[in-house]
Amino acid sequence: MKNQSLTNNIDWICIAIYIVLVILGWLNIYSSSLSSMEGTAEKQFIFIILTIPLIFIILYADGKFYEKYASIIYGIALLLLLGLFPLGKTIAGQRCWYGIGSFTIQPSEFAKAATALALAKYLSDSQINLKDVNRQIQALAIVFLPVMLILPQPDPGSALIYSIFFIVLFREGLPAWYLLTGFCSILLFVLTLILEPQYVILLALLVIVIIYFKSRLGDRNIVFSSILFVLISGFVLSVNYVFTHVFKQHHRDRFNILLGKSVDMKGIGYNTNQSEIAVGSGGWIGKGFLEGTQTKGGFVPEQHTDYIFTTVGEEWGFIGSLIVVGLFVGLFLRIIYLAERQKTKFSRVYGYCVAAILFTHFFVNIAMVLGVFPTIGVPLPFFSYGGSGLWGFTILLFIFIKMDANKVNEW
Repeated sequence: MKNQSLTNNIDWICIAIYIVLVILGWLNIYSSSLSSMEGTAEKQFIFIILTIPLIFIILYADGKFYEKYASIIYGIALLLLLGLFPLGKTIAGQRCWYGIGSFTIQPSEFAKAATALALAKYLSDSQINLKDVNRQIQALAIVFLPVMLILPQPDPGSALIYSIFFIVLFREGLPAWYLLTGFCSILLFVLTLILEPQYVILLALLVIVIIYFKSRLGDRNIVFSSILFVLISGFVLSVNYVFTHVFKQHHRDRFNILLGKSVDMKGIGYNTNQSEIAVGSGGWIGKGFLEGTQTKGGFVPEQHTDYIFTTVGEEWGFIGSLIVVGLFVGLFLRIIYLAERQKTKFSRVYGYCVAAILFTHFFVNIAMVLGVFPTIGVPLPFFSYGGSGLWGFTILLFIFIKMDANKVNEW
């Protein structure tokens, strides 16, 4: 790769959207921390400044570096996650950080890019066929190894993000029944929390019977249908046990509030209730920058991190929120467009991983703020406070921008 030609090939649309999102994110962090958290905006500004040399290092590295050393980068990420157990710093009951003076580093934020590189490296092998069960197991192992190290920290929010890799694997040939099984499992789980288990089992039986008789005569298999019904029944009957004995109390409370089974506006549901009030109070055009009463009053806990979008909703209103959402959607679509025109499978797969990870963070965070998803601690890319998150997302995005800039030399 000739680095002197880099500026001619680089995708300035992605970079422009990135810069705008980072600036808007800092403005909202400044607003949300102005009254109660001195120094937060200043620290985030330092994190932003430090992304500049980080970006130059990424862009001026050799074009083939990330593919050549993908496995090593992935291995280092796993070691850093493993090292948290003896060396990590515990904050709010989570052992997710390495403490460096007054700063902390969260390796799970960097492990996403490392996992994306490792998965892209594995799938770029011309001999890989995801119709093969052994290949499926190996690909899924790449995804689930970091998950197994993140869940015990415990950090369910970060672990959840890795589920989006199934979409990338599906794009590259993973059988559709994996996605169908995951979707049905989530649906059955939620239905069982809402209804009595016997009603869910009867509903499942009805669906299986309808599918059986709607199928062509030659495709009907009574043994398979019976086994499927038994498996579904076993899963449904296990939901209440898992919910009661595996989930922690605050997780159960959040699900119960989300499903309308309990109301606790002063306890576990306080954050969501206050965020909904803040977003709703912004109206069409918002109250104005630094004029949000909910924001200035500090009513929304963790507003500078997980609930940063409430500041957007309150001070910038529906129109401002729509602009922010539009910028994110524009970035996702641009990455997908660039991924489709890559000349190597490695770059294409990695591009799809980038789009998928960023979209999942965006979707879950916004849904969480609006009260349609449980609070699980998923930051909004480029907006939420934190050096690890900002650097992790920056590394994730700019590695792909480098790959795209390098594609002219990949023939």
